[in-house]
Amino acid sequence: LSVALCAGTVRCAMASGASLRRDYCVIGAGPSGLQMAYFLQRAGRDYVVFERGHAPGSFFALYPRHRKLISINKQYTGKSNSEFNLRHDWNSLLSHDRRLLFRRYSGDFFPHADTMVRYLEDFASLLELQVQYNTAIIHVTLDADPQAWNGHYFVLMDQNRQKYKCSSLLVATGTWVPNVVNFPGSEYVEGYETVSINPEDFAGQTVLILGRGNSAFETAENILGVTNFIHMVSRSRVRLSWATHYVGDLRAINNGLLDTYQLKSLDGLLEGDLEDLAIVKDKKGKLHITLRYYLENRNTSAGIDSITLPQDELDNFATRAPYDRVIRCLGWKFDFAIYNRSLRLMPGKGNKNKYPQIKPSYESRGTRGLFVLGTASHSVDFRKSAGGFIHGFRYTTRAVHRLLENRHHGVPWPSTVYPITQLTNSIIKRVNEASGLYQMFSVLADIILLRENATAFEYLEEYPVGVLAELETQTGRKAANGLFVIVMEYGRNFSGADKDVFYYNRAVGEAQHAWQSNFLHPVIYYYKHLPTEREMRLRPPDWPLPRPDAIHHIVEDFLTDWTAPNAHILPLRRFLENCLGTDLRNFFAESCFLFAFTRQKLPPFCQQGYVRMQGLVGTKRLQGHAVEAGLLENYTSTDFAGDRLLGSREESQEQLLQDHAMPVRPLQHLVNAKDE
Repeated sequence: LSVALCAGTVRCAMASGASLRRDYCVIGAGPSGLQMAYFLQRAGRDYVVFERGHAPGSFFALYPRHRKLISINKQYTGKSNSEFNLRHDWNSLLSHDRRLLFRRYSGDFFPHADTMVRYLEDFASLLELQVQYNTAIIHVTLDADPQAWNGHYFVLMDQNRQKYKCSSLLVATGTWVPNVVNFPGSEYVEGYETVSINPEDFAGQTVLILGRGNSAFETAENILGVTNFIHMVSRSRVRLSWATHYVGDLRAINNGLLDTYQLKSLDGLLEGDLEDLAIVKDKKGKLHITLRYYLENRNTSAGIDSITLPQDELDNFATRAPYDRVIRCLGWKFDFAIYNRSLRLMPGKGNKNKYPQIKPSYESRGTRGLFVLGTASHSVDFRKSAGGFIHGFRYTTRAVHRLLENRHHGVPWPSTVYPITQLTNSIIKRVNEASGLYQMFSVLADIILLRENATAFEYLEEYPVGVLAELETQTGRKAANGLFVIVMEYGRNFSGADKDVFYYNRAVGEAQHAWQSNFLHPVIYYYKHLPTEREMRLRPPDWPLPRPDAIHHIVEDFLTDWTAPNAHILPLRRFLENCLGTDLRNFFAESCFLFAFTRQKLPPFCQQGYVRMQGLVGTKRLQGHAVEAGLLENYTSTDFAGDRLLGSREESQEQLLQDHAMPVRPLQHLVNAKDE
């Protein structure tokens, strides 16, 4: 059943107290906020987007500081399929307007950040999205109300003390609060958000960078050619994106410092806990690195001469040389400050503490009706998939919208019903084209719901696998007869900071070894029954899904083109046939005709095609091809006595082809009689 968000007109009447009321409130007009606005507008929903800046995408107006994006903008793929091309377009948002493809804005493989700002402005204006600019939401709380669908409304207040009452709250603010580490002397540290981007300001200087992500290496890359040397310190080792297969790790475009470090050109990387450090400034303005415990019970204002430095005890201490500048590049975190405690929007645990805690459905764990979108929702797939980046969250945002459509408006998850004979083709088409599956690997899945007796199936695209147990409730679709789940996966032991991903024989090519595939490839899970929540909780470590009744890996492909008849399609079809206990092959009319007299049950293709007078019409050319391929007997090569009744041999062949397309009413009577 649908739940009405707000009774009455599309926009509810203003409540006493002059609060503006909306069904959906979106905070933030960045990429994810605009993406959600697009889907809400296309569905005709009552919504508003609040943006603190004067234009959308205010984050990209400042970041990255050195103005080069690391999201690829591939102009050419050799294919015209728009869905496939989105696999290699990491900047475009989803829309029906082909003018709003990012490649129309920039030809650069790594575009300039200003281009993203212009793109987002056009996306909002051309699609006429309802964005309220110069509106900074400074406080969010709950207002209990028994008339609300979930027992409360969200009350938002802006910088002018104007209040807004919303039935559902969609948070798309991203992570923009800089991560700061406090230690003795941290006041001497410059932040990534304010440090100069002019390389000449660093000429002849010695620089220490705190952090080891893309912002740290981006900063180093900018000044690499003008500094004396650069040292970089962080608590964890460097993680290369080509080894971890996580696009948020260090990308090759920024890793020049690794060259100069490993080739011994003065620059270097160090590991250490930043909270254990301390910085002491000498009379010449130089910054000396020491350890916090050396400063305990000491008066740092007494001067550096009275402070013990590590090199006083260990004369080859790595950071004994003084630095001219120390730069903090530690990334960002979510802004929790504006949310009242009543919302129970809490930070995640461990390395996810920079994100709010949310469910796999992207809804807050503490408050129903509050959804987190975009980069801030990355806790669902942190360090696993692309949910923290445009080319990932454009699909998760669409998934959230579909969940909302079903919950509040009774609109089931979009699906298409096909006859069972199209099962193999449907899977092959999707794994070769689908962009959402490809980018959000192991997170979004295509779901195939089988109909009774496996005569047909219902196909749902890009559903969050984390809420598979809730599929019937979340989608409005029934899974009573079993299901297939299609996801894309890397090999279990192929990704990691310490992995050698270039080792010899790193890829497999034989179908029988498909389960050992390392690179991204399709995996099909078969369940006789929908997995329960308990089964989801107890699934094996690093598995996106519980153990299935059967599983099939389509062998990895160097071209990511899974259309090879023997290596890809045939093993898949046989797997599906084994799961369903049926024959999914396609047959010529002659074979169906013979099966009708020799089998108790016709294959689905014959039942749904030939018996219903559907399929290919016989021709000379088609029969000749079938004979050459060994698929049909060449009956015209035998001189039957009855041929005299048909005239010449040519006439006999034409008559035989016509017989293959004979009226099927008598045949149906035969089949029905046998079944009875």
